[in-house]
Amino acid sequence: MPGSVFAGDTAAAVSPSDDDILRGALWTRLVLSKPPNRPTVGLALSGGGARGFAHAGVLEALEYAGFPIDMVSGTSMGAVVGSLYAKGVSVEDIWKFGVDAAQHEVARDFKAVRLLKLLRADKLITPTYIERFIDSHLGKLSFEKLKLPFACVAMDFRTGEKIIFTEGELASAVRASVNLPGIFAPVQYRHRYLVDGGVVDFIPIDAARGLGADWVLASVTESLPGEMPENVLLSLLQVIDIRGSMLASNSEKDADFLIKPVVADIQVADFEKCAQAGDAGVVEASKRLEKAEESLLVSSIPLLFTKP
Repeated sequence: MPGSVFAGDTAAAVSPSDDDILRGALWTRLVLSKPPNRPTVGLALSGGGARGFAHAGVLEALEYAGFPIDMVSGTSMGAVVGSLYAKGVSVEDIWKFGVDAAQHEVARDFKAVRLLKLLRADKLITPTYIERFIDSHLGKLSFEKLKLPFACVAMDFRTGEKIIFTEGELASAVRASVNLPGIFAPVQYRHRYLVDGGVVDFIPIDAARGLGADWVLASVTESLPGEMPENVLLSLLQVIDIRGSMLASNSEKDADFLIKPVVADIQVADFEKCAQAGDAGVVEASKRLEKAEESLLVSSIPLLFTKP
């Protein structure tokens, strides 16, 4: 009959093609392989303040798909999420950090900074609650004791030099990477005074490659807010944000694959919206997973059939 669909036709329509079967077999082989029989995979996590919690959602989607991650690099909030993951904290527990952000009082370091306080203070603010959170979760842990190789980025406040941490005390390095310049006092580390790495390297792709990554997936949460800032704090945050977005546009071409969660409606200091940012990360990563797998497969073909 015209317009009718027989059961056999339906089965043929939904049955996988030869290409799908081959792709599935190759992906299974890749996931079960270890370097050097596949490329080493690095995950580079951008800055972005509260928006950076989208990285937790990206991690969830990658883990669900069995996407291999051999090493992690991060800037600012990406350094926080990345260090927790490299430590071996489950994605579920990283999510709890975002959901409980208000309870951890991380946002209070930003909400406590007001125009009058900035104008009258003799020195920059110390981010008490952020430091307390980092110390409680990373403690005296060193880079060398992490389950995955990890790097994070800060900037020398006096010279503008980019500093990439890959060894030593973890908490100090992550504290420096999230330390917003012009708002929080620089972190003193040896002979340097360090601030947020997002000012010099918003997406630490080269840091991931420095760890040995052959193929790098970058999770980027850039945004250019359209609203005019209402006070000194928000003005400084927006300047840093714009600078980060400019750096991101130059760095994205260096990644092998990009995932860019849609988080434009979340401000840098909107820590009460961390869960919303995480949801955006899950959605965007899920949309992009098939393309990411294809990209990694193309890079892996010469190695997958090499004898160990």
